[in-house]
Amino acid sequence: MKIIAIVSGGLDSVTMAHVLAKRGTGYRPENEVHVLSFDYGQRHKKELEYAKQCAADLDSPFDIIDLSSLTKYIGGSSLTDDIAVPDGHYAEENMKITVVPNRNAIMLSIAYGVAVACQADAVAIAVHAGDHFIYPDCRPKFISAFEQMENAAIEGFGNARLLAPFINSTKSDIVEAGYNAGVSFSKTWSCYKGGEIHCGTCGTCVERKEAFLLAGVEDPTIYLR
Repeated sequence: MKIIAIVSGGLDSVTMAHVLAKRGTGYRPENEVHVLSFDYGQRHKKELEYAKQCAADLDSPFDIIDLSSLTKYIGGSSLTDDIAVPDGHYAEENMKITVVPNRNAIMLSIAYGVAVACQADAVAIAVHAGDHFIYPDCRPKFISAFEQMENAAIEGFGNARLLAPFINSTKSDIVEAGYNAGVSFSKTWSCYKGGEIHCGTCGTCVERKEAFLLAGVEDPTIYLR
């Protein structure tokens, strides 16, 4: 099965790409994964280096689509604007400032266009249960509705499925899956602050630390704090 996998370079999406590219995925063996990344003006743009590394490790095609011109139109997020990235857990109210409006819908729409053009069987995104607190475009309701919309949008031209293999998984579940798939976690980037090393205090760093601890897997990440 040919899959267009949206890979940011983060732990979740890199793990997803590795799992889908190998046997025992629950889909088909030996999937062909095309790694697709997006530059939307994120301050942690260094994550794209890790997406490129993921593609190289899987010997997969890799493309970055430049959406940076959209930043000024879909701004207001601490991930794209000069707004402090909040510290704490994703369940906290202050984390809403990290929302980039309609981000997943925009990226998925483009990924579906790519899928139709290259006759892929599926598009994959690594949303997970921990995202559901504050990101509406990571929830099962959105994924189901989006797939239904795309079925209508590409009718007669393609029939790509929308895969969200971690939609009901916790972050620790993903760490465990990555460990079993042989993912080198040091080749993933989570921190939203985009420094030289992970800050250790922003929402995604806190979640990353917690996930390794709960999964009982050694965390190779170097944190500032």
